Amino acid sequence: MCCSCRTTSGILGRCGCPSWGVLACRGFVVFLCLIRGVKSSGKVVYFTATFPYVVLTILFVRGITLEGAVSGIMYYLTPQWDKILDAKVWGDAASQIFYSLGCAWGGLITMASYNKFHNNCYRDSIIISITNCATSVYAGFVIFSILGFMANHLGVEVSKVADHGPGLAFVAYPEALTLLPISPLWSILFFFMLILLGLGTQFCLLETLVTAIVDEIGSDWIIRWKTLVTLGVAVIGFLLGIPLTTQAGIYWLLLMDNYAASFSLVIISCIMCVAIMYIYGHRNYFKDIEMMLGFPPPLFFQVCWRFISPAIIFFILIFTVIQYRPITYNEYIYPDWAISLGFLMALSSVVCIPGYAIFRIWRSDGDTFLQRLKNSVKASKDWGPALLEHRTGRYALEEGSPEIQPLNPEKQKKEEIGLTIQGSNGQAHSQDSKV
Repeated sequence: MCCSCRTTSGILGRCGCPSWGVLACRGFVVFLCLIRGVKSSGKVVYFTATFPYVVLTILFVRGITLEGAVSGIMYYLTPQWDKILDAKVWGDAASQIFYSLGCAWGGLITMASYNKFHNNCYRDSIIISITNCATSVYAGFVIFSILGFMANHLGVEVSKVADHGPGLAFVAYPEALTLLPISPLWSILFFFMLILLGLGTQFCLLETLVTAIVDEIGSDWIIRWKTLVTLGVAVIGFLLGIPLTTQAGIYWLLLMDNYAASFSLVIISCIMCVAIMYIYGHRNYFKDIEMMLGFPPPLFFQVCWRFISPAIIFFILIFTVIQYRPITYNEYIYPDWAISLGFLMALSSVVCIPGYAIFRIWRSDGDTFLQRLKNSVKASKDWGPALLEHRTGRYALEEGSPEIQPLNPEKQKKEEIGLTIQGSNGQAHSQDSKV
């Protein structure tokens, strides 16, 4: 990047030419993997989710054998207690765990809607949470063993070469790999792993958006031409991602990472906890889980869902706002229009919540605002399991009640005779998503 671009608005204002190879591949690969929906992406994820562990292990073994690796690992394991009161650290930690676990993104709800009704989601959540955190710790050893070698090679402290945010993965670590013998091999392995991790995330997010569009409309036409919907979403995402492939891509990435994937996630997750626990009702929610699992959720989770989790998320949000500082990258100061764009990206998803709430209150029955408000937060009459065989207890239909019809009978019929996804799962998926 030339020096003339390092002005207040130079880098973001003049992005330069995109990397045409990256530009051509990014949308095409995702569309091919999702062209047949969950049946194709599910098979691809078996590879994208497991092969990175192989690469991590290879890089870990290579890293710990390098001179200076111990100093890097000790820097990684040594806590910096002065950061404990920094709200940005807590905000970054919350964003990281939301991003890695998929909380508040909608992907968990989308993929879980394809499960069997009595699937043990409690067991799955425990396994995924432990595996996720263990993987993050393991990856830290891989990263900082190489950075320790780099610091030893340059004769500086590890803190001088350890970048933060996207710069760690896209600048500091690749630069360290260039110092290794046979550096092209390690660079190929590392970036291939990053591509697989990115694709795995992209599969879930794209499938979430496509499924929401198809299930919300629910017509026979859009079900029949779901491939075109997938293509349309992929093309739109492809066009929106063009700035990330330019010479200023790292700056755009940091802007999106700090705003679009930070404030909004914390706000949405806090609203989700409050809405489910205190509007839908914690007793109703616990009974629903007991009906599916066969046992109530443990007391620890009940306390966390009702009190601890909303309180922690709320305080993280408050302290993040109080200690807010405009983002910078190296010596570059983001211009005001970029900061405004970042807030618009953050609000674009959050504003849908109060917007839809106002819409529901306006459409609800009632003579006064209070009556409309009470009716708007009540569950619909057909709320409950999609299949009649699962409608027991308080969800049991009374005699003479109209039978619940699947929203997407075409889709349900196909999946009953289909291969990967059971018909009952598909029907439950479409019905529950709509309700």
